[in-house]
Amino acid sequence: MNYVMDISRKEILRYLGYRGKPADEIVTNSIESCLAELLRIISPKCIYQIFPVTFGENHMVTIGSISIQSKNLSQHINGCKEAAIFAATLGAQTDLLIQKYNKLDMSKAVILQACAATVIEAYCDEQQDFMKEEAGKQGLYLRPRFSPGYGDFPLTYQKDLLGVLNCQKRIGLTVMDSLILAPSKSVTAVIGLTEESTTCHIARCMTCQAKNCPFRKEE
Repeated sequence: MNYVMDISRKEILRYLGYRGKPADEIVTNSIESCLAELLRIISPKCIYQIFPVTFGENHMVTIGSISIQSKNLSQHINGCKEAAIFAATLGAQTDLLIQKYNKLDMSKAVILQACAATVIEAYCDEQQDFMKEEAGKQGLYLRPRFSPGYGDFPLTYQKDLLGVLNCQKRIGLTVMDSLILAPSKSVTAVIGLTEESTTCHIARCMTCQAKNCPFRKEE
């Protein structure tokens, strides 16, 4: 299957560290080659489920059966009565392709990493657009995705998010003891649903506290 998706080349270059600088023809051609190869082998999958949200003391927020202590998350979904627990993956073949080029061509492997990071985010954005349409039918709006590892939202909650969605059985997504998702090009997130209109339902860097991150998007 050749998955069709609108992929930002500017975003790929950002992951490669160009930050607005133009790439030469060799890099540009390599990006196109890597992206074409990647889109031929990915098998993206996404699941989510909506749960009630309650807020407690000391920045405790409970989403369904999961209680999370995180000031940043509780602020991010403040005012939301419901939130979606969301998971998406590009599938195991992506990791195998990157591992292959780690042995054969390291420069190509680096570009594939950047392409895959861009593709998983684009896929999540695409799925969140569908969620936005469904939420809109109920007069609701989406907050931006907020993932474990953002701010003080600990990575230790990866297991809880995957467990409540039964991700291993449904989309083949697990978490290792190191708290890294497997397949690696995967995302888990909390997405608040609110009756108040927000300016953007898709955002990452604008809500992240890592102001000096080299991969931060331009505001």
